[in-house]
Amino acid sequence: MKEKTRRNILGVIILLLALLYVGRFGKAAVLRTYVEVGIGDCKKIPVFCILPHEEIINPDIDKAYLAQLVPFEFTEEEPAVEIYMPKEFTVVRERINKVYYKKAQRRGPGSICYLLYEQPGFFIGLFPKMAKQGVENDYEFLRRTMYAAPKDIKNLTDTFFAIMKSIFTPNLGDEKNIQMVKFEIGDKKGFLTYNLTESENYFDCNIFNKQGDFFKVYIKDRAANLGLDKVLTIISTLSKTGS
Repeated sequence: MKEKTRRNILGVIILLLALLYVGRFGKAAVLRTYVEVGIGDCKKIPVFCILPHEEIINPDIDKAYLAQLVPFEFTEEEPAVEIYMPKEFTVVRERINKVYYKKAQRRGPGSICYLLYEQPGFFIGLFPKMAKQGVENDYEFLRRTMYAAPKDIKNLTDTFFAIMKSIFTPNLGDEKNIQMVKFEIGDKKGFLTYNLTESENYFDCNIFNKQGDFFKVYIKDRAANLGLDKVLTIISTLSKTGS
């Protein structure tokens, strides 16, 4: 893994070191308090208490809408990846780091999509000790993260995934109407967290294909034109085009 990515998870490591100390001497109530004081509770961070409320399997693809989308292919680094988006969007390929989605405004006022890719084994490679907790692949790592909630913390592993959820979830606006779904579309599966407002819509899509490749698609729709059905259609176009 690149040195830049290692630096970006320094904050996670610091939190975990403190967590190990707390976990050694504290029980579930102490661990929950540690998370709420150190990071926040469900009132401060609503996504903390949001779990998938629906499972969507192979929804109908809007072919008329699909025909309106244009391809954005990124070949500057291997593997090349491609996604189809509305032409008015700016589409940017990024690497996982702490600030790319927190400061999306830096690229101007228009609607924007950030596309990230990581090879199979990325999360397990970062945290190999999770295998001892039954987390043997990246999808299980993501599933445990998405289902984490402070109220369910009973041990150090639960606390770890609650911390990961707070770090891994990007800015989703005011989060008043935040929702999360689990989905499968063709050879892709994952979790989609979204917030629909009167002025802007936000979507955080975490996706695996059958080969285990990981994609993260973060969309800030400033015109509030996209709904869940359109974003699922967009996800269906996602592909790895390089080796």
